[in-house]
Amino acid sequence: MLHIIKLCVGPRDVASLRAAQERRAVLDPPLRHLTRMQPKRAEEVLAGGSLYWVVAGFACVRQRILDIRTEAAEDGTAYAALVLDPALVAVAARPVKAFQGWRYLAPEAAPPDIAARPDGAADDGIAALPEALRRELQLLCLL
Repeated sequence: MLHIIKLCVGPRDVASLRAAQERRAVLDPPLRHLTRMQPKRAEEVLAGGSLYWVVAGFACVRQRILDIRTEAAEDGTAYAALVLDPALVAVAARPVKAFQGWRYLAPEAAPPDIAARPDGAADDGIAALPEALRRELQLLCLL
């Protein structure tokens, strides 16, 4: 299994990302993200991989990648369409420096889900905090 990490361009927080994806899923199903570069390791990604979104400088949410298709734009340019599960899963946020495009992310390097931490602890309510408060606490290194 292999994941992909990508900067979220446009939405400034997870709520904005969620709203944009909900609109897109209704207007042009299925929910997918288009990218110019076709993953060469697509089989590994499709074996349970997720797209980890970097929102406002933090890898803080992920979505399962259900399929990878090739789609053409109106001008004929080929794109890789990452078909996504609509569920956004909060992860233990960590800062990520800006980069272009997307990168592969090994499972051992991926941030754990908040509700299923590796220490076996139950969800401690962090996911229920408002996004702005959670981001401030992360910037202060309190989360």
